[in-house]
Amino acid sequence: MKLVASFVLAAAAASLAMSAYAQFAKPEDAIKYRKSVMTLQSAHFGRIAAMASGKMPFDAAAVVENATILETVTRLPLAGFVAGSDKGETRAKPEIWSDTAKFKETGEKLNADAIKLLAAAKTGNLDTIKAAVGPVGGDCKSCHDNFRKE
Repeated sequence: MKLVASFVLAAAAASLAMSAYAQFAKPEDAIKYRKSVMTLQSAHFGRIAAMASGKMPFDAAAVVENATILETVTRLPLAGFVAGSDKGETRAKPEIWSDTAKFKETGEKLNADAIKLLAAAKTGNLDTIKAAVGPVGGDCKSCHDNFRKE
C-alpha cells in the first residue's frame, strides 16, 4: 500500500507541474482524468468515513495513509475541467463553467478540510478524526448538489 501511495503522490505531483492544456489532447481525456480523480477521492475518503462510523475496524495508520492520499488528490480535479470537456460522458453541470469562481471555491474548501482531516488523522484519536470527517463529507455533498448531474 505504501508503494501505491508513493506512486499516487508522485503522479499527482507530476500532474500538478503540467498545464491543463498540455495534459489533455482531447476533451475526453480531461473527462477520464477527472473521473479517475473522483474515484480516488471516493475510495480513500470512503475508507476513512467507514472507520469513523464504525463500519470498518479503526486502524490509525490506515487513516493517516488514506488521509495523506486524499489531501493530495483533492488538489487535482480543477485541472480536468477544461474548455470543451462539458460535453460527452460526463455528469458535470454547466454551472462549473458559468460559475467557475464558486466551483473553484468549493474545491479549495474541500482541500482545506482534507488538510484538517490529515492533521486529525495524525493525532490517532478517533474522536478527533470523526469531527474532521463531517466537513469533508459535507464538501463532497455540496459539490455534487451544485455541480453534478444525477
